[in-house]
Amino acid sequence: MMLIEETAVPLAALPVTEFKAHLRLGTGFSDDDVQDPVLESFLRAAIASIEARTGKILIERVFSWEIAAWRTAYAQPLPVAPISSLVNIVIRDMAGAETLADPGLYRLEPDLHCPRLKPMGAVLPGIPSAGAAIVRFEAGFGRAWGDLPADLGQAVLLLAAHFYEYRNDTAQGQGCLPFGVTSLTERYRSIRLLGGRAS
Repeated sequence: MMLIEETAVPLAALPVTEFKAHLRLGTGFSDDDVQDPVLESFLRAAIASIEARTGKILIERVFSWEIAAWRTAYAQPLPVAPISSLVNIVIRDMAGAETLADPGLYRLEPDLHCPRLKPMGAVLPGIPSAGAAIVRFEAGFGRAWGDLPADLGQAVLLLAAHFYEYRNDTAQGQGCLPFGVTSLTERYRSIRLLGGRAS
């Protein structure tokens, strides 16, 4: 399985102004924006860290997910949430030839923790031996910062501030998130059973 982020978080969706206020940086100076690229990089790092911890995509963008076989022909849990729409499914055979699957054969079953790909009929489109299915979808709470749940938005600001404050610290740490970030994100974490997403 391989998950690829096809589009990045747009700059306009990053809460740079809110982050400056959170850090209590001075304003009203001619060089107010001199640190913006650094602040943007810490916000992107914090978003990526929280998405990896929770399996939830914060800002909506397009992903493609390649899988060699469905878990079952009747339902396939998808790797992240929330998913707003399925773009398409491409079936690749052993020789590398690709065919667009009929969108009338499958549907999205939305869920905050475990969205699923379900068949419209009896089974999902078949995947050839030594082939793969590439599922393209849009995932995220929304396109703008204001679309995020307030607790996840606060967790991003707290973690980005932590990265900013310790940006020059090169000592190896334990890799733990600050307590506030952990407590704010805990309810969004998915329970995994037997090495996979709970179904």
